Amino acid sequence: MKKIGMYLLAGAAAVILSACGSSQEEAAASSGVVDTQADKGLEVMGDQVVYDPNHLVNDGQPVSLDWWIWTSEDTFTAIAEEYEKIHPNVSIRVVYNPWDGYFTKLPLSLQKKEDGPALFNIHNSYDSLLAHYLEPYAIDTEDMIADYPSAASHVRDGKIYYADYGLSTGMVYYNKRLWEEAGLTEEDIPKTWDELIEVGKKLTRFDEEGNIVQAGFNYNKYFNVLAMGLNYQFGENMFTADGKEARVDSPGMKEAVGLLKDLYDVHRIGDKDFGTDSEQSFYQEQSAMVFMWGFLVGNLKTNYPNLEYGTFEIPTVSEEVPYAYYRYNGESTPGINKNASPAQKEAAQDFIRFFLANDAVQIRLSQEGGLIPAKSALMEAPELKDTPLVKAAGPHIDRYIWPGAMPATLETNLKIAGEDILYNGKDMEKALKTANDIINVDLANQDFTASENLYAFYKSE
Repeated sequence: MKKIGMYLLAGAAAVILSACGSSQEEAAASSGVVDTQADKGLEVMGDQVVYDPNHLVNDGQPVSLDWWIWTSEDTFTAIAEEYEKIHPNVSIRVVYNPWDGYFTKLPLSLQKKEDGPALFNIHNSYDSLLAHYLEPYAIDTEDMIADYPSAASHVRDGKIYYADYGLSTGMVYYNKRLWEEAGLTEEDIPKTWDELIEVGKKLTRFDEEGNIVQAGFNYNKYFNVLAMGLNYQFGENMFTADGKEARVDSPGMKEAVGLLKDLYDVHRIGDKDFGTDSEQSFYQEQSAMVFMWGFLVGNLKTNYPNLEYGTFEIPTVSEEVPYAYYRYNGESTPGINKNASPAQKEAAQDFIRFFLANDAVQIRLSQEGGLIPAKSALMEAPELKDTPLVKAAGPHIDRYIWPGAMPATLETNLKIAGEDILYNGKDMEKALKTANDIINVDLANQDFTASENLYAFYKSE
């Protein structure tokens, strides 16, 4: 494999221009540079998807791209800057927009044709919202799948418009200090939910009035996230065999929700009223164990670098290998705006190839995002072997299900169902049926088909 770690300009010439204009590209030209050196003296990188940096982009003329993101601003900015070192005539402006409102503002901006961002990050739950604005990648589909196998689930009409650069799933995070104070060691890491309950009891603290002051296990705010996928441990798919309708009121989902409810109501290792956000409770060392996806790795590194924690794989209902441990999802590669100018699309396509072929970029994304790399050649990368998610879920990742680009309606309505069950005293079966009915009305108006049948151990109901 040919790799490149540091990108030096190697004497590439740059000429400052003084032209002026009113359009975005004219504005770029007025302050941009011209690149006159095609041969950068740099190695070709990549396996099947390859990137040769020794060429000019947009004939070396200045071109400016906006790249919209909602998280990891420093990481994405650093990647853009590495690319700009190779092609100094290309300016990539990373534009941060908070998650709340991102998928409202982005479509409105994309409707403005060439004024919209040339590059924009995608969350696959909003696939149907953004599909109309996407330009297909100028990369051979088979080459893409060879390097990034999960890209097979993103093929539309033989083309790929975005794929996964990393795979994420849920795991249990535990506070090492609280663990030690309870007399627990790594030998006590639970493998089953029954074992987690027993460990949770040792980690739970009560005041004199019987109120919890330290939760052994806390899923507050993320009930729906944990529930969506726990159904697989009970042998139930989340969607019908044709992949068109949801089954969040299935017997398996009811068992999963019942298990979560019992953790609080029966075993008292947590409480619905013990704060509204388990992530914040973990930060404050008030909850000894929480269930969270890989993103918490980056959040802890940024906001609470001194908090000592460990992780372990989601427990199972028994010691037998389950139908699936849980589900996973992909962190999506950027989309290219089909309405961008020809020069912007050329630069954006070149950047995407750089992004995908560059192992250093992919390793950094996995390290900082708490991900398992979607590029199969990096699954055994020594830089990633001790990262929390690879260590926790990597050995069994073939037993995790990719349900497909999960529509946002599932998460939204299961959150409502969870609130009704936990806080409003609504009957579990009625709450799940209501959620299921609303979800399927929404799905009927979307071009959605689940990908559960791509799972190697798939069994239809």
